[in-house]
Amino acid sequence: MSRAAITSAKRVVIKIGSSSLTGSAGSELDSHAVQKIVDLAYSLKKRGAEVVLVSSGAIAAGLSPLGLKVRPKDLATQQAAASVGQGLLVAQYSEKFKAHGVISSQVLLTTEDVVRRSHYANAQQTLSKLLSLGVIPIINENDTVGTQEIRFGDNDRLAALVALLIHADLLVLVSDIDALYDAPPTHPGAKPIRYVADMSEIESITLGGAGSAGVGSGGMVTKVEAARIATSAGIPMLLTSLQESGHALAGEDFGTFFEGHESRANSRLLWLAHASTPRGRLILDDGAVTAILERGVSLLPAGVIAVEGEFISGDTVELASKAGKVIARGLVAFDAEEIPQMLGRSTKELAASLGAEYERELVHRDDLVLL
Repeated sequence: MSRAAITSAKRVVIKIGSSSLTGSAGSELDSHAVQKIVDLAYSLKKRGAEVVLVSSGAIAAGLSPLGLKVRPKDLATQQAAASVGQGLLVAQYSEKFKAHGVISSQVLLTTEDVVRRSHYANAQQTLSKLLSLGVIPIINENDTVGTQEIRFGDNDRLAALVALLIHADLLVLVSDIDALYDAPPTHPGAKPIRYVADMSEIESITLGGAGSAGVGSGGMVTKVEAARIATSAGIPMLLTSLQESGHALAGEDFGTFFEGHESRANSRLLWLAHASTPRGRLILDDGAVTAILERGVSLLPAGVIAVEGEFISGDTVELASKAGKVIARGLVAFDAEEIPQMLGRSTKELAASLGAEYERELVHRDDLVLL
């Protein structure tokens, strides 16, 4: 695979960050920047690609109307700003896409929507239907209602996970930084890296923090994490700036191109590994650790010696050894308060004493991912 994958992609996820969508002060939307990303998405649609836009900017768009000059640090004020700003953001997108004769839609996601199996399938189905109808979905994290525990935290990671969700051919991150550099871009002599064949090539690089306007939640660290998620699923990623995005999407040598792995990891399990926040932990005996690591089996109550945290059935939990090493993450089938009476007992024994509903796995292998 090479940059030819950019021009041949039939399903593309584009993510634009807050720093690229706001003015230098970072407290209001830059209409010209919004127009540019709309034109970019439309140019891809014109060449036959389906496009999903993951857009930051809701919180930043709400700052100026609320009289705020900088991004608030507390969650409640961030959510208030997002509530005001999301409508303003989507209105601009709708108006500018309409001028191209394109219908856009708003899709707000939280991690709950995509980690649980039923919600994941529903989100996948909805986005697929929108694309088949010729709509450009505009996705953002549901900042207004997402609690700290169920937030993605940055739209770079969200964009990568959306790319997995819809089986995209390409992920594009549009940033205020034009490429990945071999040192912080402000350092003298820092050089752009144009091609990354494998993520191990960049492990020693020092990465920068949030965007230049101070309104984003990401930075180069989250962009590299997004690349790691996407490429693990076989999806290449392009990192570029808004100014150079047209050249980069034409396949020219702009930005940084991350090669997708040939062996694709299971998409939903990548969601589980990267999007979910563990609510508790199950401590396993040595036999259960070996069975899960070497044979990929489900976790049964007989292999668990302790339970930590408060969670309910369907929540994400960590699976750890007696020494505390986390080996896996999975969706638990029982509430935390039910598990102590089950520890170390076979499913047949549990069925006999507690009822037939207890004759099942604590964590099914289909809902479990090794870390």
